[in-house]
Amino acid sequence: MTTSDLTLSASAAERLKAISQAQGKPIMLRIAVEGGGCSGFQYQLDLVDAAEPDDLRIERDGAAALVDEMSLVMLKGSEIDFVDELVGAEFKIRNPNAKSSCGCGVSFSI
Repeated sequence: MTTSDLTLSASAAERLKAISQAQGKPIMLRIAVEGGGCSGFQYQLDLVDAAEPDDLRIERDGAAALVDEMSLVMLKGSEIDFVDELVGAEFKIRNPNAKSSCGCGVSFSI
């Protein structure tokens, strides 16, 4: 199943394709929201090579991210991005629903 409630940026798609090429097989990014962290909720990001039956798929330029329906409620309207900065490179969730987040950006509140 696909969804347009969550988008994958061009840089995130490029990074996923580069990881897939290095691994020699298609790799997808699975995103989930879990309770915890210093702000109430936290993102769980995993690289996987297979989707679960109930995963929703977000695609761009031949790359894919996966999210479960429960997490999508808190991620609606978000963008999955990849940033490569002096302090490090990482996938980042730009979530318009987050009212606040911790200093490191891993946890958030709604």
